[in-house]
Amino acid sequence: MTAASFSNPVRGEASLVIAGEARLLRPSFAALVAAEEELGSLFALVERAGAGALRLEEMVALFWHCLADRPTISREAVGQAVVAQGLAGCARPLGMLLRQILQGG
Repeated sequence: MTAASFSNPVRGEASLVIAGEARLLRPSFAALVAAEEELGSLFALVERAGAGALRLEEMVALFWHCLADRPTISREAVGQAVVAQGLAGCARPLGMLLRQILQGG
């Protein structure tokens, strides 16, 4: 079973293909606090994304903090996955995480 088959979009979960395998992105409270600790205000992050000013490094950091199985995946692997899929390929999981940050669940 892949992460995509059990992600729950209602809870803001998404999946991202990393090293050929779909991985679950779960924006839990702890994950979002850790992301905010590194990136600053999540509200400002959402504003930057909306203005087209979100940096690649910020996207990778948000994905990495939200990985459900983060201890088994390096941050570099997440970055490589983003580069491999391109910004268009990462738009859907990014959008789901940003909606969860704004709307909650």
